[in-house]
Amino acid sequence: MLNIPLKDHFRETRLFNARISVIGILVVVLVLTLLLRLAYLQIFAHRHYETLSQANRIKPIPIPAPRGLILDRNGVILAQNYPVYTLEVIPEQVDDMNSLLDEMKDIVHLGEADLKNFQKQLRDRPRFENLVLRSNLTEEEAARVAIKRPYLNGVELQARLQRHYPLAGLGVHAIGYVGRINEQEQERIEKSLYRGMQHIGKLGVEATYEKILLGQVGFEKVETNARGRSLRIIERQAPVAGKNLYLSMDAKLQSLVEQTLGKRRGAVVAIEPATGAILAFVSTPTYDPNPFVNGIDTDSYHALLNDADKPLINRVLNGQYSPGSTIKAFLGLAALELDGFDPNRPVACPGWYSLPGSTHQFRDWKKGGHGAMNLHDAVVQSCDVYFYRLAVAMEIEAIKNFLTPFGFGKKTGVDLFNESDGILPSLEWKKARGLPWYPGETVITGIGQGPILATPLQLASAMAALANRGVRMKPQLVRAAVDAKTKAARETLPEAYPAIPLKDMRHLDIQIQNLTDVVHSNKGTAYWTGYNSPYKIAGKTGTAQVKGIAQGQNYSEKATPERFRDHALFISFAPVGDPKVAVAVIVENGGHGGSTAAPIARRVMDMIILGKDTAAPILKKAGSDDDE
Repeated sequence: MLNIPLKDHFRETRLFNARISVIGILVVVLVLTLLLRLAYLQIFAHRHYETLSQANRIKPIPIPAPRGLILDRNGVILAQNYPVYTLEVIPEQVDDMNSLLDEMKDIVHLGEADLKNFQKQLRDRPRFENLVLRSNLTEEEAARVAIKRPYLNGVELQARLQRHYPLAGLGVHAIGYVGRINEQEQERIEKSLYRGMQHIGKLGVEATYEKILLGQVGFEKVETNARGRSLRIIERQAPVAGKNLYLSMDAKLQSLVEQTLGKRRGAVVAIEPATGAILAFVSTPTYDPNPFVNGIDTDSYHALLNDADKPLINRVLNGQYSPGSTIKAFLGLAALELDGFDPNRPVACPGWYSLPGSTHQFRDWKKGGHGAMNLHDAVVQSCDVYFYRLAVAMEIEAIKNFLTPFGFGKKTGVDLFNESDGILPSLEWKKARGLPWYPGETVITGIGQGPILATPLQLASAMAALANRGVRMKPQLVRAAVDAKTKAARETLPEAYPAIPLKDMRHLDIQIQNLTDVVHSNKGTAYWTGYNSPYKIAGKTGTAQVKGIAQGQNYSEKATPERFRDHALFISFAPVGDPKVAVAVIVENGGHGGSTAAPIARRVMDMIILGKDTAAPILKKAGSDDDE
């Protein structure tokens, strides 16, 4: 007989109840977890997930702001925006980018620069934004894209505004240009300000006033379907156009000067002495900035870069030249300020000067010398020997201290980036280079040669200070920033530097008269420039030596290659009684200031003062005795 154990109902019931309790606890925990998660999603994370949900069907599309215009003082447009077709791609809507790019090459021309710029945008910008693949499509290319558009996911054809310079190279060194944002700029800009934008100011006014010209980007909230196609615009925030900039520069005058210089290398600056407003800012040769907007091709850029005439150099701002005899306009005033100096005492000029104990001869520009010279005669006839002696008597530190308030050796403060300092030598300056100062350097500094260098803008600013009775104004290119919508204007106020310290203001009157006789006396080196002028001009010619001449050798302009000939300079202001303009002219390898540079300044002054171009004839031959 089998022994079958009886069931333990009590034990089984207890085990069953324990299991039920565990399962019940697990169910309660899971339900509570679910409820807590639901509460978190619905209450605490509601806004976040609502945003993500909305983002699946609503896309924020940036609307680039129209860049502010740049105009001359009379409203002539120098930089504008005009509509172009752009080919754009939205990466998140593209399944295979490489295949799309290959297909697009059959529809429009895509250069290496276009593809490189597009790849950079892919790395730097959000995938939901429109990225520019090609700008400035032709009408034929735009038509082909429009036909293919329904079959190309992520491809858009848009009408955009593009920067354009209608006068091409006119004033390009002052205006500058915009170009595509590069990697270095991408790192430093505030990205929110440039959403949807491809360009930034690179040089000139375009770069210096970038924040004012830029404007504020707008946005559209666009509802899309599951395939990313736009259905409707839900909300739109219009962009705010950048402010328009009115320059003090006169486009008509600028054109006249550029045509006058022609193919010659040089610079011309015209400044209003009382305000510092720049009326002409000419550096030649010029170049067309329009190809730089969307990226100039390599061959064209290298052609500009390797051009022997260096058109890319801003000679007004960065050209550093020996001022030559134009420095005598300021050292003559310095002489009058010396204690015990007698401007009427004659100084012999045999045609050369030697330092005590030295046989080296520093020659005068006039072979045979000028004879006995007082200060007036030395300025009017530009006697080198007189200023050799004056420089030695003053010594280099006194020369440096006197010229510093005129702005030599430091930036003028003009409202443009990357201005050069020039060089105003001193004992400390030479010592910092580990070199001693030689007495002969003091001698040649007296005629604006040797280590002293100045930019054309510095020369014009210094001459304007003489015209303005010893008060130098900060040069300014921008007159006003004007809101394109409200027309509200914010004008640039004139800014003065500390007055040049003079012991006696009558000394200024004496030197201005000396400079007036440079132009209007029949012995003046610029006499023919002032010939028949209805107003009085104060000026100083200069010839800056480019190639050194050994002792005992004579300089022959005809026998010297053009690139090694002297630079021609002329600085001036007019009318003498009520100065309206100060002008500095430098013609590289132009030979003589009196015959080459001074007539250009006369045309500038006639245009500003008389309101017309008299095209004053050059009545004397270059190289005559009074043409220094």
